[in-house]
Amino acid sequence: MEQEINGLKFTKNFRSSTAEEWYVFLPGFEDRKTGGAAGKAIIHYNLWGNQNIFINTTIIFDDPELYDQALHPLVYSIADEIVNRLVGYANTLLSVHAGSNSYNAEYKS
Repeated sequence: MEQEINGLKFTKNFRSSTAEEWYVFLPGFEDRKTGGAAGKAIIHYNLWGNQNIFINTTIIFDDPELYDQALHPLVYSIADEIVNRLVGYANTLLSVHAGSNSYNAEYKS
């Protein structure tokens, strides 16, 4: 788990005024079709006036190895680290897509 978290890397693929898409690279996992990123994170900003921001974050893992239920703690830890690094501690709705390890969560500051 520590190796994957320490080796976690990102590249930004897309950015608009209200959204960002990041490719997620992990040392031990990859997209089996392309040999590229293990997944992607899509961050959508909902702006309510000047002071209220709520963020919807979707993480999609493309490596089917991460769908193995035995790896749920790893998927959870990686997703949590992605939110911490890319979103910070803002109010966030998280949706993780990883086969049987898929889940939803809410982060509130």
